Amino acid sequence: MTEQLLDMPTDWTKALAIVAHPDDVEYAAGSAVATWTDQGKEVVYLMASRGECGIDGMDTETARSVREEEQRAAAAVAGVTTVEFLDHPDGLIEAGPALRRDLAHAVRRHRPELVITLNHHDHWRGVSWNTPDHRVVGRAALDAPADAANRHLFPHEGLEPWEGVRWQAVANSPYPTHAVDVTWAVERGVKTVLAHTAYLEALTDEEPEAYVRGFLGRNLAAAGARYGGRPAVAFEVFHRDPYRKRDGVVHYR
Repeated sequence: MTEQLLDMPTDWTKALAIVAHPDDVEYAAGSAVATWTDQGKEVVYLMASRGECGIDGMDTETARSVREEEQRAAAAVAGVTTVEFLDHPDGLIEAGPALRRDLAHAVRRHRPELVITLNHHDHWRGVSWNTPDHRVVGRAALDAPADAANRHLFPHEGLEPWEGVRWQAVANSPYPTHAVDVTWAVERGVKTVLAHTAYLEALTDEEPEAYVRGFLGRNLAAAGARYGGRPAVAFEVFHRDPYRKRDGVVHYR
C-alpha cells in the first residue's frame, strides 16, 4: 500500500523559496504558496538566475528582461511581494563557494523559518534526468541554513548569522513525505504559471491553458491520491532538530 503523505508543518511565519529559474516555483508549488499567503504567511522568492537562456529564438538580453517581468507578475498572483534575482548564468550555474555565499546571505537577510527549493535529485520520479541547474541550486539551498548559521562562513557586514530555519521543503521531489491541501488555490496556481506568457509560447505547441491545466492537474492528483483525495502539492521535508539553547533561544542545526 502506498504510504500516505503527512501534513506540511504550519509552525512557521516566513519562508524563503530558492530556485534556479523564473517559473520554477510556479510549476512546482504555485498553489501551495497562494494557500500560505492567504493564511497570512510571508513567502519570499529568490532566483539564482534570470532564465536568460530559457526561450529559444529570443536573444538572452531580451529574455532576461521578459522572464524577470513575468516572474514578478506570477509572484503577485500568488501573493508574493518580494522577488529577488541573482546573476548566476542560466544553464551554467556552478556549485561552489560563490553560490553558497549568495544563498547564505539571502537566508541571513530574510531570516525564514522554512526554506523551500526545487527537486535536487538526479531524476524526476525515475522517468527523466534532472537538469544541472536544478540539482546544483537545490543542493545549495539545502546547505544554506547551516551556512547562514555559521558566523565564520561568508561573513558580511551588517548580516548576523541566522539559526532560525526549522524546516526545509523540496518541491517536485521523487521522494515526497508531506503535502499541502490546495483545494481553494488550484485556480491561483494555474494563473501563476500562465503569467509566464512568453516562456509558455516557446515551450509548447499546445494551447497554453490546456497545457498548464494538464500538467498541474496530474501533479495535484498524484499527490492527492496519497493525501485523502484532495488536490495537493507534495514536498520532501527535512526537519532541522534543535541542538542547543542559548539565552533562552532554541537554535537549530
